[in-house]
Amino acid sequence: MIGIIAYIWLVVSMGSFSALSGGVALGLMMLPVIITATEQTLKLIPGSLKEASLALGVSYPRTILKVILPAGVSGIATGILLSIARVAGETAPLLFTAFGSPFMNRNVLKPINSLPLMIFNYATSPYPDWHTLAWGASFILIILVLGLNLFTKVVTKRWKVQF
Repeated sequence: MIGIIAYIWLVVSMGSFSALSGGVALGLMMLPVIITATEQTLKLIPGSLKEASLALGVSYPRTILKVILPAGVSGIATGILLSIARVAGETAPLLFTAFGSPFMNRNVLKPINSLPLMIFNYATSPYPDWHTLAWGASFILIILVLGLNLFTKVVTKRWKVQF
């Protein structure tokens, strides 16, 4: 659904598929996970922290930046890392927006290839050696997502704030 929306908003208006439109589509897919994780983390922070900071005469914006955000940084970082791991394997939005190109492009306004899109194209091909490449790329993608999830666990444990 988000791929179609990004296609209508960006690809049609720009007149071509591009890495930029693919990035916007994936960014839109990341937002709900990040927003939910941040909201739940900030709900868990005791109100007494904010009240204590304000009682000491600290301004409200400085209280948010120096007290509330550091207390919730582990939950916010977790949401960001999990959303990156979630969109790492997304193929459908990239089919509608980035389209895929067998050539290396450094221009963000040109079509690009991605690992999930390459897996899709190679797995649906009739050539057995392309199937082998698709399996290898799938393994790399699984290792990447597993690594991001493990990194999220480490970040969560390291930055966990005890109240």
